[in-house]
Amino acid sequence: MCPPDTVEVSGEWCPWLEQFCIRPVDPKHPEHDRCAEFAPNGRCLGTPAHKHFCVDRFEWPNQQGVKPVVAIDWLEAREECAAVGKRLCTDSEWTLACEGQERLPYPYGYARNTEACNIDKPYILPDDTRWSDPRTRPGEIARLDQRDPSGARGSCVSPYGVFDMTGNVDEWVVNETGREDDKPYVSGLKGGYWGPVRDRCRPMTTDHNQSYRYYQIGFRCCADVSR
Repeated sequence: MCPPDTVEVSGEWCPWLEQFCIRPVDPKHPEHDRCAEFAPNGRCLGTPAHKHFCVDRFEWPNQQGVKPVVAIDWLEAREECAAVGKRLCTDSEWTLACEGQERLPYPYGYARNTEACNIDKPYILPDDTRWSDPRTRPGEIARLDQRDPSGARGSCVSPYGVFDMTGNVDEWVVNETGREDDKPYVSGLKGGYWGPVRDRCRPMTTDHNQSYRYYQIGFRCCADVSR
């Protein structure tokens, strides 16, 4: 049984998935790694592992119609989850909840849809001086903010019924093969945010340590299924 504000996920997670981009967003800049369309039905090149867990339906604070929290570090996110009897999702749990049993590159399918989720908004250059000063940080966050309220886009939902997993805000997860004191860190980021970035289910950023925070970073929680 899962808490009422979560979704129960049960399925087979593939540790290494073959995915082919057949139409890049910008053929002149493939290094940006944004794909307009993937070939369907990528092969699983590893041994699938069964996962059964609960995941928040929305990004923290897990309330429909409320903008997700940002500018929080991995340690604080972990504490917030623990305070409500949950935990941060592992990267494999998060991936399965996003891509479903069809192992979709985007929660809604194989072709990138700039309207389905809050993605590809114009990039606004951050002012690091204003960001680093606690007195001016709230104003800088407001200037950069392009979040949607959670659940605002009914099409941005995974096969399991989880909202906003790609785009809107980057989400902290536990990198199961990460390290505490060196890259790749145990603090991983999944899903991407509202800007022109990868914004898909599989990739994970592992370059930021547990005390890193930025204007577009949030999280959601997971929990074990109660018996």
